[in-house]
Amino acid sequence: MGTIVTTGVPTTAELMEVVAAVGTAYFQDFAAAAARHGLTSSQAKALKAVQEPVPMRALAGRLGCDASNVTGIVDRLESLGLGRREAAAGDRRVKIVAITGHGEEVLALIRADMTRAHQAFDSLDEEQRIALTSLCRQVLPLLSGQ
Repeated sequence: MGTIVTTGVPTTAELMEVVAAVGTAYFQDFAAAAARHGLTSSQAKALKAVQEPVPMRALAGRLGCDASNVTGIVDRLESLGLGRREAAAGDRRVKIVAITGHGEEVLALIRADMTRAHQAFDSLDEEQRIALTSLCRQVLPLLSGQ
């Protein structure tokens, strides 16, 4: 990955590039940690997305994939005892996916195993952490359409 050099006030394009680079590096660290725990990045992302029970269709939306792909991902999480599928109380045709206790443990291990992310964020002092969190919270709703 190339170095992003900015002089003066960064342009929107430069900001987009640096945020994309951070996101890519973070995702690569997440994917590597997931693999060390026997999961694909999609399976680990799904595990993260079902910390609160969600319908299969909503999970597909969160993962940005087709509902048919989610079936295989959830099948794998169920076979590993990391997730469970159940019928929705209000409509038995709707399947809800939730994380299991074992899934929560594995997700915690994956997060703890993200060594590059820990090193990067641990390098920030208290003021920088507050500023970064504030900036992310400001732009995230605009990026995610919420």
